[in-house]
Amino acid sequence: MKLSVRTCTNCGTQLNQYNSDPTCAPCSRTGASPSVPDRAWRTKEVQQALAAWDFGELMRLLRRRSGLSQTEVRALTGLTQSYISDLENGRKQLGGRDAIIDVLNGMGLPADLRPLLLAPFAEHARPPAASTLDPAMPWTRDRMVAELEVAVGGSMKRRSVLALGGAVMSQYILQSAVAPTEALAAEVQTGAPVTPKLLQSMQAITDEFRQLDASGGSGALAGTAKRHLKVLVGWLRSGSYDEETGRRLAGVTADAAMQAGWYTFDSGKRDAALALFAGALRAAHSSGDSRLRAGALSFLAIYNYSVGDPREAVTAARTGRQSISDQDAPALHAMLLTRAARGHARLREERHALAALNEAEELCARGVGEDDPHWLYWINRGEILGQRGSCYLELGRPAEAAQAFDAARDVFSREEVRTRAQFLSRAATAQMRAGDADAGCAIGQEVLDLVEGIKSARLDENLRNMLTEAQQLNSARPIKPLLEQGEVVMRRRAMA
Repeated sequence: MKLSVRTCTNCGTQLNQYNSDPTCAPCSRTGASPSVPDRAWRTKEVQQALAAWDFGELMRLLRRRSGLSQTEVRALTGLTQSYISDLENGRKQLGGRDAIIDVLNGMGLPADLRPLLLAPFAEHARPPAASTLDPAMPWTRDRMVAELEVAVGGSMKRRSVLALGGAVMSQYILQSAVAPTEALAAEVQTGAPVTPKLLQSMQAITDEFRQLDASGGSGALAGTAKRHLKVLVGWLRSGSYDEETGRRLAGVTADAAMQAGWYTFDSGKRDAALALFAGALRAAHSSGDSRLRAGALSFLAIYNYSVGDPREAVTAARTGRQSISDQDAPALHAMLLTRAARGHARLREERHALAALNEAEELCARGVGEDDPHWLYWINRGEILGQRGSCYLELGRPAEAAQAFDAARDVFSREEVRTRAQFLSRAATAQMRAGDADAGCAIGQEVLDLVEGIKSARLDENLRNMLTEAQQLNSARPIKPLLEQGEVVMRRRAMA
């Protein structure tokens, strides 16, 4: 039986057999940007390719069902035309988490199909175990509570921490972006009621901790913040609340877990901090607030560019930005860009690091957006310039680092003593590496006079780096008094 030939009602061109529209693809896109229509995603073959992570076959099927050329797919995804051709023909694979996320976003992956990406992980899922941080576990209320209980329950087993390293961290980050948000109402409504007033008071405590950390460091806060978080986790486990209140409770818990993780990290207990950051990401996901999810990812980025894999820092920051792409939140985007920049700098990817910093400065100059969260009050030009200085230090450009820190110092708030001391210690190091011993020692003396009473393992590390740098310049006249004072200060800090 001969099939009837369908032609475009506009130009008369023969229509592709997969095109059910009355016009051909070029005519249907006249005056509009290329896109993949929703119907192209609704076939069994496309969804099977997505679930199997066969992105070459997925690309081929979507392009044929959309009537798009490889040039138009290039405009959507940023891939070269030759790469698209090799991908569709099985000669290349789509490599890396960032590339996968970018391509799927560019091709317009519908939100309801995102869970299909979890299929490969679900095949290897294990029964829940409270002592193992496993991203293959479903992103449910019970799993969130179990992970947070492990994080606040005491010392972490080493194997639990290792479970979030390497490829598992990648899965964890990716799943936070694609896993569906599941029901959160308490299964048994017999516990103490969780009220809006209670949640408001608990959020106020977290906010007060945040202010205390900026001024005096985290050393005295980590244990108290964990106990605060433990109360919230107990309410999640046994409190009485409906769906709306449950999401609000998850959001307050996520913020508390992020802060507890940060204080723990800043006090030098980095393995325990990672468990708290992982639990915070699950709580943020349950809250349904993409800004909190971005916040949790930003802390995972800090962890990774500091002690983990810098590439994962970039992935976490980019995933965080994608999760808030529909939000008017320039300050939150700027903060995530600085996290990505630090990861790029650690990887010696100078062009990417500086591009991220430039974009962060532009966004910061716009001011606070309508959707920027209240807890991001500290993002300002001084913070961006300080991060620029830190990146220049990582990139081996101490003169530029010194200039950036010098521009930042007059913008820092006098009340945020810990933050000011942190950046000034790096500024002193930058001046010394750039060959200006007098300027480096002057800033170093200022830092040593500033740090009394500030408890922060990260600050201690920066102070040690500064004093080690000074030792390399032992022939300079101002070095000796700096080293003598530094020895006294570090001895006191070790005894505190």
